[in-house]
Amino acid sequence: MIRFHEVGLSYGDGGGGRAGLVLRDISFAVAAGGFRWLLGPSGAGKTSLLRLLTLAARPSRGEAVVLGCPIHAASRRDLAALRRQIGVVFQDFRLLGHLSVFDNVALPLRLAGRPEGQISADVTEMLRWVGLAGHLAALPPTLSGGEQQRVAIARAVIGRPSLILADEPTGNLDEAQAERLMQLLGELNRLGTSVIVATHQTALVARYPAPALRLDQGRLVGDG
Repeated sequence: MIRFHEVGLSYGDGGGGRAGLVLRDISFAVAAGGFRWLLGPSGAGKTSLLRLLTLAARPSRGEAVVLGCPIHAASRRDLAALRRQIGVVFQDFRLLGHLSVFDNVALPLRLAGRPEGQISADVTEMLRWVGLAGHLAALPPTLSGGEQQRVAIARAVIGRPSLILADEPTGNLDEAQAERLMQLLGELNRLGTSVIVATHQTALVARYPAPALRLDQGRLVGDG
C-alpha cells in the first residue's frame, strides 16, 4: 500500500542535498488496510511527510510508493488519477466558501462522475451521520470551526477512498464529536481503508492504541 525507502525531502535548494533536507532517510511500510498514528513535536516533519503522502510534493531523494504508484517517478496524469483514491482532512479545512455544505461534500463524487441521485442520497446520509443534517444549504463561513471540520471530514470520506490522511482532525471537535470521528475512521479501516492520522493529542492515542510513525527533527525514530 505505502512504502518509503530512504526518502528525503528538501525545500529551496532544488538538489536534494542533505543541508536542505527537512526529511532524512525515511523508511517504513504500511500494508493495505493498515492504521498508523503520525506523531512528533512541532517541527518534527509531520507536515512534510503528509505533503508527500497527499502527493503535494515529490521526494528529493529515495523511493516512495503510495497505493502501488511510485510517486518519485510517476507522471502528472498518474498522480491526478491517484489523488482520486486519497481522502484528505486538512487542518485548515480547505472548504470552498462559495459552495454550500452539501456541494462541498458532493464535489469528490461529482468529479468521479457519480449519478446525481446516488450523490444526493450518499451526501445526505453522511451529513446526517456527522450531525449536520440541518446545514446542507449553509455556506462554510457561517459555520463554527467544529462544524467546518466535520464538513471537511465528510468530504474526505464520502467516496470511500483507499487511503485517508488526516492532519489533526479532532483539533476543533469536542470530546463527543472526536469520539464519533474515531468511530467512523475505525469502521472505514475495518472495511479495508488505510488510515494515517497526525495528532498532538496523546490522550486520543492512548484511547485508541495503534502502531505509530514517530518523527523527530526530520527523522523516523519509531515505527510500531
